[in-house]
Amino acid sequence: MSIPGDQHNPYAQPQQPAPAQPPSPPPSPSTAQQGPGPGPYGPGVPQQNPYAQAPGAGGAYGYPAPGGPQQPGAAPGPGGFDGAGGPGGPDGRGAGHWLWAFGGAVAASAMGGAVLFAAGAFGDARPDPDLAGYSYTSDLCHQTSFTPFESSNYKIKPAGGSASGSSGTAAQNPQYSGVQQGSLDSMWCNAELKPSDASSSDYSSTWVYSTATLHKKTDPSAEFADSYRAYESQRSSIAYKVTSVPGIGDEAYLVNRTDDSSGAYVILGVRDGWATYQITWSSYTSRSGSAKPPTTEQVSGMLKTSATETLRKLRG
Repeated sequence: MSIPGDQHNPYAQPQQPAPAQPPSPPPSPSTAQQGPGPGPYGPGVPQQNPYAQAPGAGGAYGYPAPGGPQQPGAAPGPGGFDGAGGPGGPDGRGAGHWLWAFGGAVAASAMGGAVLFAAGAFGDARPDPDLAGYSYTSDLCHQTSFTPFESSNYKIKPAGGSASGSSGTAAQNPQYSGVQQGSLDSMWCNAELKPSDASSSDYSSTWVYSTATLHKKTDPSAEFADSYRAYESQRSSIAYKVTSVPGIGDEAYLVNRTDDSSGAYVILGVRDGWATYQITWSSYTSRSGSAKPPTTEQVSGMLKTSATETLRKLRG
C-alpha cells in the first residue's frame, strides 16, 4: 500500500534490480475482485480494489510510492514489495493477495452498510405518534370544563356584554376554533368570565385561554419542559415562578406571574404522550371594585382541576 507524502514505510526494503527478462504481461482479469451478486446496486459488477497499485502507477490518491514507481515484472526482494504494491509473503503470492482480500472485506462492509441504510436499520423511519388516546375536536370550548371556575363564583360573561367587533355586533363568548394539518391538529377556546358578585360599576377583566395540540410528526417531549422553564430564566422586568405539577399527564408545569398585585396571570402546561394542553388565566380587577379577586393559589387550583377534567373528556 502506498502512503502519501514522504512518510517512511516500515515494510519497505531496498529494491532489487529487475532480472534481464521480458516484462511480465499485465494482470489477468481473474485477479480483479468480483462484486457480490444481485443487490441494490445491480448484479455482479466487478469491484476495483481501491488499495491496489497498478504497475507503473503512483501511490494512493496519486502520490508517488516510496522508492519510485514499480516497473512491470519487477521481482520482489525478500520481504519487499511485489507488483501489487504490498509486502511479499512466504507463500509466494505476495501482498497483492493480502490487499485483494482486505479490499474485499472493505467492499463487503460498504455493501452491507448500504443494505442497512436501504432497510432503515439506522432509525431513518419515524416512530408512530403517541397521542395517548386523544382525538381532534372542532369545538374545544364544548370539551373544556368550566365547573371549577363556576364553583369559585365565576360565570361565563354573556355575549352581549363582551367586546364588540368592528361590525358593531357583539362577539361570541366563548370563542372556539380548530384546524387539522398534516403534522399538527390544533384546537383553541377563549372564554371571558365575570365574578357573580360584581356590581355594575365594578371594572374587571378575566379571561381563560386554552389550547390543545396533537403532534403527529414530532415528539414534543424533548422541548416541553424548557418551553415553560424559559419564563423563569428570561431576563425581563416581569418575574415568573415555574413549578412542576405531579399527577397530570406525563409532565406538567405551572407558571405564576409574581409582580402584579392588581390581577393574576397563571399558566398550566400539560404533556401527555405527543399531546399537549395549555390553559391560562389572565385577570385584572380594579382596586376600588367590590369583588375580591382570587389568590394565585386559588387560580392554580382551578386550572389544575379544569385541565384534569378537560383532558379526560378529550380522551373520550
